[in-house]
Amino acid sequence: MGDNMTNRFFKKLNDVYPSLSKGHKKIADYISENYDKAAFMIAAKLGETVGVSESTVVRFATVLGYAGYPELQRHLQEMIRSKLTSVQRMEVSNVRIDEVDVLDKALEADISMIRSTLEQTSRMDFSESVKEINKARRIYVLGVRSSASLASFMVFYLKIIFDDVVLIDTSSASEMFEHLFRISKEDVCIAISFPRYSRQTVNALCFAKNRGATIISITDSKLSPIAPLADHLLVARSNMVSFVDSLVAPLSLINALIAASARSRKDDVYQNLQTLESIWEEYKVYDNNVEEDEGK
Repeated sequence: MGDNMTNRFFKKLNDVYPSLSKGHKKIADYISENYDKAAFMIAAKLGETVGVSESTVVRFATVLGYAGYPELQRHLQEMIRSKLTSVQRMEVSNVRIDEVDVLDKALEADISMIRSTLEQTSRMDFSESVKEINKARRIYVLGVRSSASLASFMVFYLKIIFDDVVLIDTSSASEMFEHLFRISKEDVCIAISFPRYSRQTVNALCFAKNRGATIISITDSKLSPIAPLADHLLVARSNMVSFVDSLVAPLSLINALIAASARSRKDDVYQNLQTLESIWEEYKVYDNNVEEDEGK
């Protein structure tokens, strides 16, 4: 998927190259040879590197058909993000974030990703996903490696709402198919995958789709390998922080899905919570003894 995206980008670059100005050709030449570095350069830095003005870089992006340089930069980042090794991610983050402002930059990036997710998530796909979740016989939630934590969180709360929820978070191919082999067209499979994408997730999702299950894909881009398999695609932006990806925006989207599903079944949820509260109280699951005097 990433290779197709890269090929399309360079075909576009080659098509317009003969008509580019001298300055724009300098930018095109640099990106052709160093698009992995250009992806994390601001417009001014890219201009300084190739010897043109910042405004020339901005105009270059619009010549290629982008709304502006930030959109071109995001496109370049998507081309390479799933291919970067952990070591390369660490190197890139060291260039992008100074030690003194890691906290500021990391949290500001998360705020930006949540805002971007809010703007880009299809309201129709979100609404249809809630409907499919609510009418499913069984709900399968699939997430491995870094996405396993998101899948586990989602299943924890879905089990309070629904009777039949299955967590698939193993990277073992045999165990994955053992968990999935009963899936049918009456079921829904919620797949969660973010860079670096897991091949096991794609394989398992292909199996679920072939069995006729409704597929809800939660991922970072329409170019993600699990996007084409989705009946309903929910895009949650993620951001590279050091050698890991921030999953704050995906978690927010999952929270919204859980809340919307619960709202549609509020009577059942209320009854389930009442029952659980009685059980939790009887077996002392939570510590309700709060000291009134903190000095004690």
